[in-house]
Amino acid sequence: MSEAPAPLSRRLVVEALGTAILVATVVGSGIMAERLAGGNIAIALLGNTIPTGAILIVIITIFGPISGAHFNPAVTLVFATRGETPWSEVAPYVIVQCLGGIAGTMIAHLMFDLAPLMIGTKIRSGPSQWLGEAVATFTLVLTILGGLRYAPQSIPWLVGLTITAAYWFTSSTSFANPAVTIARGFTTTFSGIAINHVPGFIIAQLIGAAAAASLSLAIFPVHRRSSVDAMAPGE
Repeated sequence: MSEAPAPLSRRLVVEALGTAILVATVVGSGIMAERLAGGNIAIALLGNTIPTGAILIVIITIFGPISGAHFNPAVTLVFATRGETPWSEVAPYVIVQCLGGIAGTMIAHLMFDLAPLMIGTKIRSGPSQWLGEAVATFTLVLTILGGLRYAPQSIPWLVGLTITAAYWFTSSTSFANPAVTIARGFTTTFSGIAINHVPGFIIAQLIGAAAAASLSLAIFPVHRRSSVDAMAPGE
């Protein structure tokens, strides 16, 4: 028998904390990578990619049994449409994910002696970038839903490896997460995005997530479990 879900307040703390750790890793490793790469963008991107994939494995493993380890409004919305997350919990989840992400940017900046928040200026826009984000989010959501159906204990590795790959095969370097996108709109560092380009990325992400959720209905039958139960170990 599955344990009862953790209280909502505890799950919200975990969602905020996990998203903060994720963004601090993305932004912080981007700063470190750019400083050490000597102008080599490929090396800097690799230095940004590996920590991001690694921390996803960690935070999903330790926080998944508590909150479902969404850390991503697109994932929360997909679980809600599938009946695995109550709609009444969607807004609280999304709010704390976004606030946690912004806190993660602030933490990363402070660790590297930068202003806590800076308005992003890095140009990331246009059809190719939007397509990259739609593809990245589609791949991520399809991976999560397929993993939950057939290999739930492998989800941390599946997600970490998917994002690691998508950093390199998508034109956008795979934000794939509205909360992370908003948070990266407040940095001018390597991983940043111009604040006015954030809405385009988020729209593309939601389209990609919706496409993956629709396709999954045909190829991955829905199990009426909560997303928290789906991440519980030992199943």
